[in-house]
Amino acid sequence: MTISEFTKKMNEWGHQRVPFLFVVDFEMEKPLIVKLQEVDADAVLFDINGFTNSNPISPAEKDLVFSFYKFPVSLKEYTEKFNKVFGWLHYGNSYLTNLAVKTEIKSGATLRDLYFKSRAKYKLLMENQFLVFSPETFIQLKDGRIFSHPMKGTIDASIPGAKEIILKDKKELAEHVTIVDLIRNDLSQVATDVKVTRFRYLDEIRTNGKVLFQTSSEITGVLPENYLSGLGNLIIALLPAGSVSGAPKTKTIEIIRQAEQEKRGYYTGVFGYFDGSKLDSGVMIRYIEKDGQKYFYRSGGGITTQSVVDSEYQEMIDKVYVPID
Repeated sequence: MTISEFTKKMNEWGHQRVPFLFVVDFEMEKPLIVKLQEVDADAVLFDINGFTNSNPISPAEKDLVFSFYKFPVSLKEYTEKFNKVFGWLHYGNSYLTNLAVKTEIKSGATLRDLYFKSRAKYKLLMENQFLVFSPETFIQLKDGRIFSHPMKGTIDASIPGAKEIILKDKKELAEHVTIVDLIRNDLSQVATDVKVTRFRYLDEIRTNGKVLFQTSSEITGVLPENYLSGLGNLIIALLPAGSVSGAPKTKTIEIIRQAEQEKRGYYTGVFGYFDGSKLDSGVMIRYIEKDGQKYFYRSGGGITTQSVVDSEYQEMIDKVYVPID
């Protein structure tokens, strides 16, 4: 399906109030849309803020004990990519660029096992392809309003004074402000009265190795009366998600392609559902993909002129985790 076919279909089903599930990759080359009643649970499982096509976790799955080993790229290899981005930042071609890399992982659990074991606002399993357990909202549409919750800024909660450290960190603040401003401008393309209603609140995320604090903000706007008839146009206008690309978006996407040297595919794309009246969607971060007989976890973070390579490298590693109770 082409992106134009996807957009047309979403507009049509939105106008008809037909419930559907949708998935869009970062490059917008492999979009998917299917009526909710036709989603094959043997091939696709989803859980979107509790709206799901999967059964409750079984006792066996609840008690699953699994190993989880990560083999990150070397600091040298990461630094080469970082320096490319850093150079473009200093030339003024970007103010913030999200740099991502692949980390090989090994686990005794299958992707399906990890789907049921993990806890996240947005979960998606494409059997034998990839698994997402994302904490980040892309957009929500309900009662004529649009809501976005960009997430930017992560710290190990075990660090003494972690909350104060991340909230007072000038680099983290600058990065967060840049993304909030980008998302505010993005929403202004499809809504009016766009405003930041909550700024830099903290979420606690439990992982298989540690507890993390992540900072988010809430941005809202008022949608036009006929927005359901243009759902496809609305979604495409906001892609790719600003929090996983950067600013300015068009130039920064070019920088990402040159620095990462490979397509992201569904990683950092978006997915969600429409139930006939409201829409909820997440950004596809916290992402494991299967490549042959190997598994890779994609992770990254925002790079600015204030970034320090060692810190960004460690943040990339910290984000390789499975969120469990």
